[in-house]
Amino acid sequence: MEGGGKRKSERPYKGIRMRKWGKWVAEIREPNKRSRIWLGSYSSPVAAARAYDTAVYYLRGPSARLNFPELLVGESGGGLHDLSAASIRKKAIEVGARVDALETSVHDPAAPPASGFKPCWSQEKPDLNKTPEPEDPDGDEW
Repeated sequence: MEGGGKRKSERPYKGIRMRKWGKWVAEIREPNKRSRIWLGSYSSPVAAARAYDTAVYYLRGPSARLNFPELLVGESGGGLHDLSAASIRKKAIEVGARVDALETSVHDPAAPPASGFKPCWSQEKPDLNKTPEPEDPDGDEW
């Protein structure tokens, strides 16, 4: 097997790579620094690539080389370079998680519809001190 063919299958998009156990991860180097911004771990390469695209656009603006340039809509160029690494990471993870949910629901017909997911689902934390509400409004099914 030729090395070039293997590399292409492992990295179908710029800024992502596949872990040994099958998850796709995305990260990007900060301009003029040695550090990287971690963009998350995803089930699909498309989700990881979309997270990368979001980050590279916020770092480099409209001239950025994207995996999916046709999917970038309505982003304004103002203030893009003023975002912190944490803000860029948050925006990229929101996009990646949303795409991952959509990709998962398309490939798994038994999965719940992605429209019910919120973009920041990973940041929601339930109140563990609160008693859960019963699903039955009458509450006598127990």
